[in-house]
Amino acid sequence: MSLHVESYGSGAPLLLIHGWGMHGGMWGKVVEQLAQDFCVQVVDLPGHGRSTKNSPFRLSSSKFEHSNGLQFDKLTANGCQPHLDEIATQLAAQFTEPLTVCGWSLGGQIALRWAQLEPHKIQRLILVSSTPCFAQRADWLEAMPLATLAEFAAALTDNPTQTLRRFVALQTRGSDNERALLTRLRNELFAQGEPDCSALQRGLEILRDCDLRAALPNITQPSLVIAGERDTLTPPQASQYMAMRLPHAKLAMIQGAAHAPFLSHPEQFNEHLKRFLHE
Repeated sequence: MSLHVESYGSGAPLLLIHGWGMHGGMWGKVVEQLAQDFCVQVVDLPGHGRSTKNSPFRLSSSKFEHSNGLQFDKLTANGCQPHLDEIATQLAAQFTEPLTVCGWSLGGQIALRWAQLEPHKIQRLILVSSTPCFAQRADWLEAMPLATLAEFAAALTDNPTQTLRRFVALQTRGSDNERALLTRLRNELFAQGEPDCSALQRGLEILRDCDLRAALPNITQPSLVIAGERDTLTPPQASQYMAMRLPHAKLAMIQGAAHAPFLSHPEQFNEHLKRFLHE
């Protein structure tokens, strides 16, 4: 299946990958500003936005649990979630030329894995409000508790629309201009159609199972890690961890921002990004 992609501007290619339950239109006005210097390509992930039609996803039989005996999906030989590899492979098939990849939240994990699989194709990485491991482990507490993630999975089955609206509220919590930002995100949430429930479920499974911490030292592309100082979904400590372990990474911490710094603080976001890309 061909993914829906919209292109803006001209110049060096810059691909924007959105987060869980979102779509490419959520990037907002930063696309127009970045298009003054780059060829910005905005993709809708499989089962999201305008890539929902003929989505290859099918409902998974994987079950979420939140007891101490949680069973994780079988990972690939490299310790990655199979659904994550499927998405990275599909992106690789559609974008065949070298480019810079900017991933937000789950999009950051996809970008990391893609850079690991095809280091010759990914020239630079920009990781926005992302993390190498979204769910808590015994040795990784800067993340979402597994019980909370399991509650999201259960709620998704009962009421997908309300679950996504709740998730948007978590993204804006604590941000400057929180109320206005929440209204804006909720207005844009289904502007390009509702995501497939199967794609949402698989996305949650990626967030639950994937752990890319061990891969970070081997991802050698120049990288910019952008974090919101008030982010409660992917704590700033996770971004600091990535910036320290990626061999060629810089950290940009945006004060007063939560999980969507490109919307709450677009000028600062673009300043950091353009400076990095023009180096």
